[in-house]
Amino acid sequence: MMDKMSKKLLSQRKNGYDRLTQAERREMNEYCENYKRFLAEGCTERECVEEILRLAQARGYRALRRGEVPQPGDKVYRVEAGKAIVLAVIGSEPLEQGVVVCGAHIDNPRLDLKPNPLYEDGGGLARFKTHYYGGIRKYQWVSIPLALHGVVYRADGTRVRVRLGDEPGDPQLTIPDLLPHLADKQAKEPLWQAIKGEDLNVVVGSEPYPDEEEKERFKLQIMALLHEKYDITEDDFNTAELCVVPAFRPTDVGLDRSMIGGYGQDDRVCAFACLQALFDAENTLKRTGICLLVDKEEIGSYGVTGMDSSYFDRFLSDLCRGAGADYNTCIEHSFCLSSDVTAAYDDNYAFAYDKRNAGRVNGGLGIAKYTGSRGKSGASDASAELMAYARRVLDGEGVLWHVCEMGKVDEGGGGTISHYMARRGIPTLDGGTPLLAMHAPFEVSAKLDCYMTYRAARAFYNA
Repeated sequence: MMDKMSKKLLSQRKNGYDRLTQAERREMNEYCENYKRFLAEGCTERECVEEILRLAQARGYRALRRGEVPQPGDKVYRVEAGKAIVLAVIGSEPLEQGVVVCGAHIDNPRLDLKPNPLYEDGGGLARFKTHYYGGIRKYQWVSIPLALHGVVYRADGTRVRVRLGDEPGDPQLTIPDLLPHLADKQAKEPLWQAIKGEDLNVVVGSEPYPDEEEKERFKLQIMALLHEKYDITEDDFNTAELCVVPAFRPTDVGLDRSMIGGYGQDDRVCAFACLQALFDAENTLKRTGICLLVDKEEIGSYGVTGMDSSYFDRFLSDLCRGAGADYNTCIEHSFCLSSDVTAAYDDNYAFAYDKRNAGRVNGGLGIAKYTGSRGKSGASDASAELMAYARRVLDGEGVLWHVCEMGKVDEGGGGTISHYMARRGIPTLDGGTPLLAMHAPFEVSAKLDCYMTYRAARAFYNA
C-alpha cells in the first residue's frame, strides 16, 4: 500500500467530473448552451465576425479610432476585411506592462464554390463545382446534408448575403456517393483517393427550365431561381465568396448529454472561450486583455486576414501610440495563449496515439508544449519557465488541464497561430479543447473541456 509521500509523487490524472463541484456543473451547462448558439450562428468566418460584433456592441464595445488616447476600462475592436476581428479591454496598468492575448482562428475546413461553379453534364442534374479549403477527408463530405453560405457582389457593387439550408423548411444540398453495388473499383482505391477533389460536385437541382428550345435547361433553371431570390446572374459568381458547409445543427451528444456535436468546433470552441472570457473579465483586468480571432489558419495563416499579416501589429501599435507607451516594451512584457483544439484520445483508433501523452476527453484544457509535426517541424516550443507560469496561473484558479501531443511522433501533427505570435517576441503557449473527429463535418467536444478552456482564458486575462 502506498504511503502519503508516494501518492503525492505520482501524477493524479483523474477524470474531470471527479473534481467538478455542483456549482461548476451549473455554470458549465449554462456556458455550453451559449456556446452552441454561437456555433449555430457562425458557420463561416464572416458570420462569426458578424455575431461577435453583435455580442460586443451590445456590451458597449466600439471601433478603435487611430490616434485616440485609450483609457482604463475602454472596450474597443477592429475588424479586418469582414473576416477577422480583434477586441481589447484597456486594463488599469500602463500598456508598457504588457498585454494578455488570447487568440484563436474562426475559419474551418469547407468546400468553396469555384469561380465558375454551375454546370450540367448530361445526367439531368445541375451541379456546383467546388474547391475544398483546408485539411478535409474527402470521403466524409459525400451523402450528407449541406448548406450554402456566403456573399455575392452584383455588378453595381451591392452585396447579397446568402444563407440557405440551415433553417426548417430550407432546401438542402448534397454530393451523392456511388452505390455499393457499383463500387467494386472505387472500393479498391486507398481511402484518400476513393473520392477525388474534382468529384466533390454538389447537386443543386434536377428540374429543367420550362422552355424546351433553351440549351442547358437544368443549369438555366437554377440560375432563374437564384435570380428570383437574390437578383444575381451567372457572372456574379466571379465576385462572390460562396461555400458549402455541413447542414448539421449543434447538438448534445451521448445519452448523458456530456458532449457537443457540430460543424466548425475547430476552432470556434476556443474562439468563443477567448471571447466570453474577455467579456467576463472586463471589470477585473490589470493588464490590457486582447481577444484575437483570425482567418486563414487552416491554409497557413496567409493573406490580410491571417496571422501572417500585420493587422494585429497595427492594432497594438495604435493602442501604444495613443497611450504614449513604447511598443517594443509592451511586446516584451506580454503573454499569448494560442488557443487551438487538440486531438482527444480515441480508443477506436488507438494505433494513432501515444496513450500516455494524448489529449483526453474530460481532462480539461489540453496544453501542447510544442506543436508541429514529426521532429517538431514548424513548432512553437514553450519553455519550462513558460509552462511553470501557466501551471501557477491555472492551478491558482482551479482550472483543470493536462499536457498532450497530437498523436504519435511519426503519425503526423499539426500547427496553430502560435509560431506567428512567438515570432513577434511574445511568449506563447498552445492550449485548447480536445476534440474527437477533428476536421470532420461533425466534430465532438466534451462540455467539461469546453468550459475549462473558457476558465483557462479567463485565468490568463486576470493573471
